[in-house]
Amino acid sequence: MKLAACCAATVAAVGGLVPTPIGAGPRYRPPAHSGSGFACAQAPLRVGARVHLELFAHERVVIVPAGIGLRGARSRLGRVVTAACRGRAWTLDPSGVVRYESPATLGAVFAVWGQPLGPTRLASFRGPVSAWVNGVRQRGDPRTLLLRDRDEIVLEIRGHVPPHASFRFPP
Repeated sequence: MKLAACCAATVAAVGGLVPTPIGAGPRYRPPAHSGSGFACAQAPLRVGARVHLELFAHERVVIVPAGIGLRGARSRLGRVVTAACRGRAWTLDPSGVVRYESPATLGAVFAVWGQPLGPTRLASFRGPVSAWVNGVRQRGDPRTLLLRDRDEIVLEIRGHVPPHASFRFPP
């Protein structure tokens, strides 16, 4: 047991990485049901600016699912391959990469997703929400965060997981 604690501390110190388990139960795997009332247009799925969004509640990962902001999505092996139309923000897989049309805010992403977000609300969780962009703490309402291409955004509620300062986007 001491060896495992030692090794985890070394990994965290060297790489800044802390293994974080996915939370158990449906609250930690919210569906990709998109909010009603968002404009949906026929447009390419693999274009647009990207941010990486990580969500944590009670020091556990909350999955950002594939299919947010899409209607008529068809998937293969958990990745969206086609959709009838897309909104101004959308996801193709459960990696946390969110594509969007500029300008956009984090609140717009959650509105398209149909999940609540505010200073004291993150999806089905309640409590003070902490926001980090590229490893820097952000104050104020997380809905107002302006998305910038290739940003790493971390939201936490009820606990702290050291936020990543960057994300290696796939080509």
